[in-house]
Amino acid sequence: MSEAGKRQIVLDTETTGLEPAQGHRIIEIGCVELIDRRLTGNNFHVYLQPDREIDAGAVEVHGITNEFLADKPRFADIAEEFIAYLRGAEVIIHNAPFDVGFIDAEFARLPEGPRMAELCEITDTLVMAREMHPGQRNSLDALCGRYDIDNAHRTKHGALLDAEILADVYLAMTGGQKTLSLEGEEDGESSEGEASGIRRLPADRPPLRVVRASAEELARHEQRLAAIDKASGGKTLWRAEG
Repeated sequence: MSEAGKRQIVLDTETTGLEPAQGHRIIEIGCVELIDRRLTGNNFHVYLQPDREIDAGAVEVHGITNEFLADKPRFADIAEEFIAYLRGAEVIIHNAPFDVGFIDAEFARLPEGPRMAELCEITDTLVMAREMHPGQRNSLDALCGRYDIDNAHRTKHGALLDAEILADVYLAMTGGQKTLSLEGEEDGESSEGEASGIRRLPADRPPLRVVRASAEELARHEQRLAAIDKASGGKTLWRAEG
């Protein structure tokens, strides 16, 4: 299905622990909105008072403390706005069962609260990544490395930051040329009228990321060329005049 005009929400949460069945709660929700595969700036971001202690292991992951959350709203206070934000969108999540399980547990505490699947379509990028890269690591950090997405500022997990990074990952996973074959039919067209073995890039795709070498990387490159030049008696091909 075409994504033209489609409203997509990239979502992440942080929690007090790992299991909503054990009473753990959401303490941060971060969402970014995409329309026509472009960020709109219409984000949804809240910290929440969970009315329970945060597991020490969870604090190590996200750095959020009970003291920080003491004056924050509760889920019930923001539920109406959150429901309206999600309604009718495709919601993109990495390891969706985790976040959906927590969100549904919060909805269940509301009078006549909905289930998330009743509000929106859910797409799991972890499932997508496992299908695209079987047998490989498919954590968010691993995907950032695979798709050359800068996540150096991700020293701790944070819902809004992780949603922004996941948006970049999702666009990279779904927006590029996947295959190119020079072997086709004699006229270069398939029976469906498309170039054989070639996948066309969508006209509304985002601009390609340009990653330039840093000054440190350029300096190391020059040092390596100098070593090769010395070892080869001045016959370094990279420095040969064309």
